[in-house]
Parts: sequence; structure tokens; C-alpha cells
Amino acid sequence: MALLKVKFNQKKRVKLAQGLWLMNWFSVFAGIIVFSMGLFLKIELRKRSEVMDNSESHFVPNSLILMGILSCAFNGFAGKICYDSLDPAKFAKWKPLLKPYLALCFFFNILLFFVALICFLMRGSLESTLAQGLKNSMKFYRDTDTPGRCFMKKTIDMLQIEFKCCGNNGFKDWFEIQWISNRYLDFSSKEVKDRIKSNVDGRYLVDGVPFSCCNPSSPRPCIQYQVTNNSAHYSYDYQTEELNLWGRGCREALLHYYSSMMSSMGAVVLLVWLFEVICQHGNAHP
Repeated sequence: MALLKVKFNQKKRVKLAQGLWLMNWFSVFAGIIVFSMGLFLKIELRKRSEVMDNSESHFVPNSLILMGILSCAFNGFAGKICYDSLDPAKFAKWKPLLKPYLALCFFFNILLFFVALICFLMRGSLESTLAQGLKNSMKFYRDTDTPGRCFMKKTIDMLQIEFKCCGNNGFKDWFEIQWISNRYLDFSSKEVKDRIKSNVDGRYLVDGVPFSCCNPSSPRPCIQYQVTNNSAHYSYDYQTEELNLWGRGCREALLHYYSSMMSSMGAVVLLVWLFEVICQHGNAHP
């Protein structure tokens, strides 16, 4: 409710309109930034969609893209109104639309604030998506001859190298799955037969990890097979020695990467939201 009605002379009215016009076009630029952030995040998520369990994680980038488009549309429209307000004849045709426009802007600001909060609160959902997605993807690591899965080995290897991680929660996750393809196993070998018979699922399990788990900064040559067998390596104790494998799981690495990105985007969206509120408060008093 207005407590004091303010009247402007023509000179002040022109300055106010010009200032609001400039602020609205700054808001259009802010909308482009929000749209670009959403597009960037969507591309980043698509790059690693094979290790994610569902498409819920795309809710944030899709929302940012939509809010960016709406911001450009609303503020571009507001800029046009501010420009036409310099001419009373032109402004008259916009007057009936001001109240519906301001109501739409009110709901838009609520949605924008909600999207900013979602950027901060998606960590839990993203964590479960990554945990299940990585677990499923690791099972397909060996399927280099299976159509639709032949790329999975390269995807996981590149992921572990890029993010300096190993397995889902850690390197021991590789001990629980058969990651070596049957194509490269000698089934006439007693050692292979014994390992396959030693578990009920008939899988070839080893205490080893793919080469991409190796840390190149380690001074010792990479020990990727018989990792837990101290007697198989000279001067080695896997429980006390710092292993030359990446110690962090890929779930943690990816979660930190995406959570940091979303938190930064959430902070930017909050700043955009604050600027939008100021602009639209000004637009309410042309």
C-alpha cells in the first residue's frame, strides 16, 4: 500500500524512464547469463549421463534455461514499456497491461527464488543418482564386445583419470565385480577355473583395479593386481602403505564437482533474483 504518492515533473520522469530502461536491459543480460549457466550445466551432465541412474538431475539445468528465457522476455517487454513511457500517447496503450504484467513478474520472481534454492538442495538427489549410476556402469566395464555398452570401458577410464578417482566409493569396489572380459581369460588355466568356481555367481573376481586407477605421481610402479597380497610385492603392506592408486571414489569426486558448480550457480541466480526484484519494484512506479 502506497503511503505517499510521489509526483514527477517531465524532466524527472524522463530520467526515471531512462534509468529503468537501462536496468531492464541489464536484467536481460542477467537472463542470458542464467540461460548460459543452464545450458553449460546440461552439457556437463550429458557428458556423464552413462554414469547417472536417471534424468532427474536435468531438472536444475532445464529450470535455469527456462528462467533465463523468461527473464529475457519479461525484461525486454519492460524495457519497451519504459521506452514508450517517454511518449504519453504511446504509453497509454500499455497502461491496461501493467497490472497483469506485474502479477506475472511476481510469480516469476517466486519461481526464480525457488530455482536458486533447488541449486543448493539437489546434493542428496544427485548423490543417490551417481551412486547407483556408477555401480551399474562398473558392471558393464568388461562388455567391450557388447553393442550399446562397448564404450563403457573408455567412459569409466577417462572419468577416473580426469577426476583422479577409483571405483564408486573407493578402489575396493572393483574387487566385487568382474571387470575383465571373458574374451581375455584363459579358461584352460587352473587359476582362472578356481577363481570362477570360488564364487556362486561364476564370476572371475580379482583384487585388482583398471589401469586408470593408478596415480602417476606415485614414485613406485603401479600395483594394480594383487593389491591386498603383501607377499606378492617387495617391501609392501597395503594396509599401512599409501597406495599408488587414487584413494577417492568417483561418486565423491563427481558429487563435489557438480555440487560446487550448482552452488555457484545458485548464488548467481540469487543475485539475479535480487536485481529482478529491484527492477520490477521500479517498473511498478513508472
